[in-house]
Amino acid sequence: MLWLALALFLQTPQIGWQEHNRLGEEAFRAGDMAASIRHFDQAIQAEPRLGPHHWQRGISLYYAGRYQDCAKQFVIHRTVNPEDVENAVFHYLCVAGAGGVPAARSGLIPIRQDARIPMMEVYAMYQGKSTPEKVLSAAASGNPEGVEKQNRFFYAHLYIGLWLHAAGDSAGAREHIGKAANEYVAAHYMGDVARVHLKLAK
Repeated sequence: MLWLALALFLQTPQIGWQEHNRLGEEAFRAGDMAASIRHFDQAIQAEPRLGPHHWQRGISLYYAGRYQDCAKQFVIHRTVNPEDVENAVFHYLCVAGAGGVPAARSGLIPIRQDARIPMMEVYAMYQGKSTPEKVLSAAASGNPEGVEKQNRFFYAHLYIGLWLHAAGDSAGAREHIGKAANEYVAAHYMGDVARVHLKLAK
């Protein structure tokens, strides 16, 4: 029987890390965090060098409520992406989920400069040094148009919404994340995050 099982295993095409990654992303979009994490873990098992880069896995862990594992993923991601406000924000969200906003604020990953507008104002908001109004004002600075305006206001509303969510303001979170998902639509993974957040909030 063992030889038969081995023969069947050898005849079965093995899924590569790229396919596991794709399946993990699809499961996330469907709101199935357990399957998403499972496929992301299998992708990393097949290609360990992927591990520190896998911020998508961290987001799935956040929505699965696995806050300590989530925080660890974003700490590791900092080693390959040290000046990304989004990484610091999701680490904050994970720590807030586990231990509350004061702990998240005191443990906020330091960022010196993220050149994307309005990300440093977003960072200041998570530090407790700015407000949603100032984030939106920063997004509007210079009167951006077209894709630039779309991008700025998408990220502004998404991260205001997530900040409000961490603070326990579910209605405010839905309002701003709804704007990110439906008014300033983004056809990329963070756009998926906004849409999935709304789906799970229902």
